[in-house]
Amino acid sequence: MASTADFRNGMVIEFNNDLYVIVQFQHVKPGKGPAFVRTKLKSIKTGRVIDNTFNSGVKVNVARVERRPYQYLYKDDIGYYFMHLETYEQIHVEEHIIDYPEFLLENQNVEVVVHADTENVLSVELPQFVTMEIVYSEPGLRGDTATNTLKPAKLENGTMVNVPLFVNTGDKIRVEVATKYYMDRVKG
Repeated sequence: MASTADFRNGMVIEFNNDLYVIVQFQHVKPGKGPAFVRTKLKSIKTGRVIDNTFNSGVKVNVARVERRPYQYLYKDDIGYYFMHLETYEQIHVEEHIIDYPEFLLENQNVEVVVHADTENVLSVELPQFVTMEIVYSEPGLRGDTATNTLKPAKLENGTMVNVPLFVNTGDKIRVEVATKYYMDRVKG
């Protein structure tokens, strides 16, 4: 049990018979009336974000979650398979639990968030940036650099991203997973 004074971003709590991550919180002490805590909570099951207000000092159940290092192995008709990096134990995960499954590459390290009491997999989190090769891109026009012009490029996983004109087929680039934005070109 924890009170509203213990709230932190990233804390997982049990609320309305579901697990929620505290995305944002703010202690408010109005001039008139009791203090309260305004929060944004993200459901782990559905990913939906809700706003909720707790009275100051209210007790909530904190869910114990663990972040474990896993490596992505392969995908089949049933789902995705991961191997624990320390125990070599393999687990099966359904696609809807994975954040941005289109950016998974074989042998890529990920973090699996597990509910410590029930051993249920809550989510699979990829790194913030991934390095991928461009398999197709139109050649850029020479001298067309007056503006920050972008062109579409197809990555090795089939995802389309916009890249600057100087990036060509065969180049490796870093992409931000959450936004699918080009970050920079990787040398070597």
